[in-house]
Amino acid sequence: MGPAAIGVDFGTSNSAAAVLSGGRAVMIPLEAGRETLPTAVFLDYAARATLIGSAAVGAMIEGRDGRFMRALKSILGTPLARERRQFLNRRLTLLDIVAEFLTEVRARAEATLGRPVDRVVAGRPVRFHSADPVRNAKAAEDLAECYAMAGFREVRFLAEPEAAARATGVGSGLGLIVDIGGGTSDFTLFEPAERGIRVIASHGIRLGGTDFDRMLSLARVMPLLGMGGQLRNELGPGLHVVPQALFHELASWEKIAFLYSPATLREVRLWARQAVEPRRLGRLVSVIEDEMGHDVAFAVEAAKLAANDHGSGAVDLSMVETGLRPVLAAADLAEVLAPPAWQIGLAIGETLGTAGVSPQDVARVIFVGGSSLLGAVDRQVRALFPAAAFERSDVFTAVVRGLALAAAET
Repeated sequence: MGPAAIGVDFGTSNSAAAVLSGGRAVMIPLEAGRETLPTAVFLDYAARATLIGSAAVGAMIEGRDGRFMRALKSILGTPLARERRQFLNRRLTLLDIVAEFLTEVRARAEATLGRPVDRVVAGRPVRFHSADPVRNAKAAEDLAECYAMAGFREVRFLAEPEAAARATGVGSGLGLIVDIGGGTSDFTLFEPAERGIRVIASHGIRLGGTDFDRMLSLARVMPLLGMGGQLRNELGPGLHVVPQALFHELASWEKIAFLYSPATLREVRLWARQAVEPRRLGRLVSVIEDEMGHDVAFAVEAAKLAANDHGSGAVDLSMVETGLRPVLAAADLAEVLAPPAWQIGLAIGETLGTAGVSPQDVARVIFVGGSSLLGAVDRQVRALFPAAAFERSDVFTAVVRGLALAAAET
C-alpha cells in the first residue's frame, strides 16, 4: 500500500486530521480520546523538546521552564512570522515552530495509518487578512512553506467553508456555511449539483474567537491590571494615562509569549511606582514577572464559554491575586460581542450580494466552528434568515471531513 493522502485542518485554536476510509471521512486521532488537537506549542527548555497539543497546555499550566505559544496561525503573512528569535539554544522563526507542529501531526497520522503520509489537502481561510491582499497572499505562501518543511511532498489547499460544504451533505435548495473559527469567519454559498455541490460564492474576514477573547479581556480584565489608569509624571506635577499598547498585546493570544523581556518588566515596574492606583499596576507586574499572560487568557476564554452556556462565569485571576474573580455575565458577552457579530452579519450580506442572492432564497444555514456556538453570533445570523432551516453539523470536524473527501480525489 502506497503513501496516503489526508486532510488537515490547521486551526487557530484546534487542529485535526482525517482520511477517507470505506467511502467516508474518518478522523485520525492526534491525541488519545480526542478528535481535535489544541493548536498549542511548548518549547520545553529543560527537556529540550517541543511539546504540542494538550501536553503543551499541561506544561504551561505546570509552570515548566519554557515558552508556550498558541494561535500561531494568526502570525502567518506578518513580519513576525520570519523574525528569528532565540529560544534557549535554538534560533527559530515562528514558521519553523509551525512546521514542527505539522511535522508531529504527520508523524501521528502515519503511526495511526501504518503507512507514509506525503500528500495533504489543507484547509485555509478564504482570507487570512481581509484588509491587506498582499499580506493575505504572503500568509498562503507561509503556510505552504510550513507544510513543505513538515515533509508533505504534495500540498493542495481548499477554502475551509467549501470543505465544510462538501461534508455537510447536498440537501435541497441553497445552503450557506457560516464558519466562525478561532481567527477568521468564513462563508460559502452552495447548491446541489450533478456530482456533489456547486460553490456559488465564498467570502471571509479576519475575525474569530481569539478576537472575541481579546475584546472581552480589554473590556473586563485589563482595567483590573491598570489599563486606563493614570501615572504621575517623572518630573514635575501632572498626570498621564498608562500606555495602552502593552495591554493590547497581553490580550492577544499570539503576542503574549513575546512580552516576557527584561525591558518590559522594567517598564511595568516603573509604571507601578508612578501609578495613582499602584495596586492595579502591581497586578500587571506580577503577570509579567511570573509569565502568567496565558493563564489570564485561558481564564477569560473559560469565563466566556461559561457565560455563554450558563449565563455567567467567573474570570479566575486568583493566580494573580487571591480572591480576584470578576464575573463575566451573559449581558457582558452581548455588549462586548455585539460589534463583531454585526461585522459577521455584514460579511454574510457581502457573500450573498456577490452571488445576487437574497436572504429569502437561502434554504439552509449550517453553523461550523466553535465560535459559531456563541449566542451573540447565533442571534445575529438567525435574524438575517427568518425562513431558513438552521443546522449544526459536526461543528468542530466538518471542515477536516470535507478536506479528507477532497484528498481522496487527488
